[in-house]
Amino acid sequence: MSTVDAGAVDVSIPEASAHDRLWDELPDDVVDRFAGLLDGIRDGSADRDRDRVLPFEALRALRDAGLSVARLPRDRGGLGLDWPQFGRLLIEVAAADPNLPQILRGHVALVEQTLTTDDAAFRERWLGRIGAGQISGNAWSEPSGSTHARAGTELVEDDAGVLRVHGRKFYTTGSLFAEWTDAVAHRVSDATDVAVLVRLDQPGVTVSDDWDGVGQRLTGTGTIVFDGAAVDPEDAVPVAARFPYQTALYQFVLLAVLAGIARTAVEDAAAAVRVRTRSYSHGSAARTADDPQVLGLLGEQSAVAFAVQRTVVAVAGDLERAYRAARLAVEAPNDVTRAEALAAAGLAEIRTAQAQSFATRAVQQLTSRIFDALGASATARGTGLDRHWRNARTVSSHNPVLFKDRWIGEYEVHDRLPQPLWAVGTPVENA
Repeated sequence: MSTVDAGAVDVSIPEASAHDRLWDELPDDVVDRFAGLLDGIRDGSADRDRDRVLPFEALRALRDAGLSVARLPRDRGGLGLDWPQFGRLLIEVAAADPNLPQILRGHVALVEQTLTTDDAAFRERWLGRIGAGQISGNAWSEPSGSTHARAGTELVEDDAGVLRVHGRKFYTTGSLFAEWTDAVAHRVSDATDVAVLVRLDQPGVTVSDDWDGVGQRLTGTGTIVFDGAAVDPEDAVPVAARFPYQTALYQFVLLAVLAGIARTAVEDAAAAVRVRTRSYSHGSAARTADDPQVLGLLGEQSAVAFAVQRTVVAVAGDLERAYRAARLAVEAPNDVTRAEALAAAGLAEIRTAQAQSFATRAVQQLTSRIFDALGASATARGTGLDRHWRNARTVSSHNPVLFKDRWIGEYEVHDRLPQPLWAVGTPVENA
């Protein structure tokens, strides 16, 4: 802490308050588990990105600290965090390395399904697995074969009565690091799309690290081929029966990633300005660190990063309300509680869309404009500053904001909530 003399009163100012770190709003034991650990992870983030070193060690350390069980109740081995707390923690993780929250995006959704399901056997089975440290990746999208109406990957029963999954998935974020993947398949027996949890260390599963996007290069977002991998029928849940705010949750994780990118980009740019010895003769000061135009630019971008972060924290409150409504609909099921759960989920979807509309544009611009404070030397790969824009641009391409603004407008004008589920694939009439 530092102090200033305000007359006869000393006013304490938290360290690094300009960067709006969120530790003061988290339980002490969570701070003890993660704050120092994340400082170390951040130190190697730029080097890992430049050399494409997958963050196995960092993820293992975060799992050991409890990140993968953060939402589980404490009496089940978790940290018992609500969504506002967990959202703050995800932003801190993203500020250290934005690949890490995205790696766990599918796992976060599985945890939420486990916490809100009305299937007691599923809940107990997965509370045990997750509590033991097992994690899941994601495998919903397909490079081809799917339509708006059904997945191309199929779940079929073999001659021995074993359910087996066949298909090819892409954007399998996190699966390279996980024991399980959460995949969507078309169950042939009843023509239903189901979310299946597939153990990855079994015959019939090939996971490839072939993701070649410009950003978020360390997320394991590559290909999985299923060639008859076995699936427990108890781990096949109709997609329509999943927790109602799942699309809002998926987007929220990416919003937390954007908030972390924005904050670290500003901090990195400020650090580079602070030590810069070269300046322009037509600048406004002899030292770059004293140039009012440079300071004004960084001040503006710091304000943007602060606004993005606080927006994302606010949306976490909407996710918490959706979670509580979903739990109530399970614990006291009736038409009223079910309708309230759907309404809370729809509002969470709108709030994440509003935040996405703002944050997507703001963070892309921020991560581009920081170069204006430094000059051409800042574009050298060794600085690592380019990763912030590349990562922000890549994250912003998921669940396109292009379509979300229309949703928001329909809500404002017609009080119409967005569809609870949407799909990517070939239109049915063109299939």
